[in-house]
Amino acid sequence: MDNRHFPNPEASIRNSRSAIRNQSPPGLYLHIPFCRTKCPYCSFYSQTDLTLIPDFIQALEREMEMFGPAFSIPFDTVYIGGGTPSVLSPPQIGEILEKIRKKFTLAPSVEITLEANPGDLDWPFLKALRELGIHRLNLGVQSFSPEVLSFLGRRHTSIKACEAIEASRKAGFDRLGLDLIYAVPGQTMERWLKTLGRAVAFSPEHLSCYQLSLEEETPMGNAYRGGAFGFPEEEELRQFFLATSETLERAGYVHYEVSNFCRGREHASRHNRKYWDHSPYLGLGPSAHSFSERVRRWNTSSIKGYLHALYGKHHPTEGLENLSPEQLRTEAFFLGLRTADGIDLDEFARNHGGNLLREKENILRRLESEGLITIQEGRLRPTRAGLAVADRLALI
Repeated sequence: MDNRHFPNPEASIRNSRSAIRNQSPPGLYLHIPFCRTKCPYCSFYSQTDLTLIPDFIQALEREMEMFGPAFSIPFDTVYIGGGTPSVLSPPQIGEILEKIRKKFTLAPSVEITLEANPGDLDWPFLKALRELGIHRLNLGVQSFSPEVLSFLGRRHTSIKACEAIEASRKAGFDRLGLDLIYAVPGQTMERWLKTLGRAVAFSPEHLSCYQLSLEEETPMGNAYRGGAFGFPEEEELRQFFLATSETLERAGYVHYEVSNFCRGREHASRHNRKYWDHSPYLGLGPSAHSFSERVRRWNTSSIKGYLHALYGKHHPTEGLENLSPEQLRTEAFFLGLRTADGIDLDEFARNHGGNLLREKENILRRLESEGLITIQEGRLRPTRAGLAVADRLALI
């Protein structure tokens, strides 16, 4: 894509350096757009033609060269997601990390996270990842139920998931996250709580528990609209959410964001928190998003388009928007209500103007009386029941 149709993304980032200095350090995200197989519910961009991996790695270096000079402040998080990054070999992952360290400055305390499918992992592979400098591993377990794994189209088994977790510990990973999915059609509460119990038994430092989302234009979304299966009603979804939160908090986990739990605040996802508090982040790879000050941009969701742009020395940008102060304010309110920390009212006023309590006094007091929020010590926080309806709270 010819980037003449868009403001120069590199210049936009460079122009916001003064704002970055006043914020937390930026994060770096790399989207690896490859999977061995496509899960029928997944709407993230990826493809199954792995022959393009070498070309992609070279194009990724070219994109790094475009943006490296724009970041003088070190990145303190690197998140390698996808897709399925673990379809890459350790030498290929090592090549990407070497390019990152060459093109960017990383903070001494940088945390490097890699997403992985349990089906790709064994002890030699995991040991190699540790030696490459990967600090944190995020495993897409999704379920320990064979029936649920089959419905979701996952290519690993429950046994393989357990083996991958044990091998990760043996390889030295002491920052381990597990992704799980609930409210799957046909899944009972009993079966879900059994999966949660098995996950907790491994004492992972982090758990992400997502409600199954049936996105349009995915095979599973199309099957649902065609009547192939039903989906839990709203009250059942709420009960799944509340049971998840209560169970994990009893097990010692902090429910710090709608879908995220950590075994101690020090194990919260440092990288993901940047998305929730408007910290700057740079996204590289097809479909990756970036944000800096008021500018959000996103890359083309096409590996061929991405390669074509970069080999032509163009930015692979598909779209770019400058957020208005009101849009930033609305986003800050929405994102704040998705976290247990909620919204610091004084800080919100300094950053975005106005007085939330005065503007929304009647509705906030009503939500407080309904047990959905608390307003104490200058902070507006959602309760557990409020987190269950966080998206609706943000519409007030």
